[in-house]
Amino acid sequence: MPDTARRLAGRLADAFEHDQALAEQQNDAQHRLQAANGDLWSGLHPDALGLLYDDTHAAGIIEPAPTRSRITAVMADARSAGADDEAIETGVLAAVQEIHWRIHRAFSEYQRISEDRRHLAAEIGELIAQMVAALVAAGWTEEAARTADVRALAAAAAR
Repeated sequence: MPDTARRLAGRLADAFEHDQALAEQQNDAQHRLQAANGDLWSGLHPDALGLLYDDTHAAGIIEPAPTRSRITAVMADARSAGADDEAIETGVLAAVQEIHWRIHRAFSEYQRISEDRRHLAAEIGELIAQMVAALVAAGWTEEAARTADVRALAAAAAR
């Protein structure tokens, strides 16, 4: 096997590992985006908004503190502390703004990682084409070169 193909296989194996790490980061950003969106919806649900004006719906919508949305928590805590409607509305607006920025950050990170993965995919495509060409030039069939185990070739290069 030519040294060029071994080096390319090593670069491909590294690129695959990098892509796996990016996929995990992207998955984390997606989970944060979904969680923030869930906080937004549960806090803006019509039953929750009833807490702005009276606490008659509180028993049906308020969940234990660790699981309730940020918006619902602000409303319930302010209501139980005896805050007036204006203070509650100000607290709700602040909570909505906080959630907006959580969504913005998670979405921006997701988009950045998507772009990084797109660039990496193009690089991987180029490396694969170069490796297949090097293996075919060394006498491999194109089918064998295209289906070669990159990690095994990279491990052989490391030895």
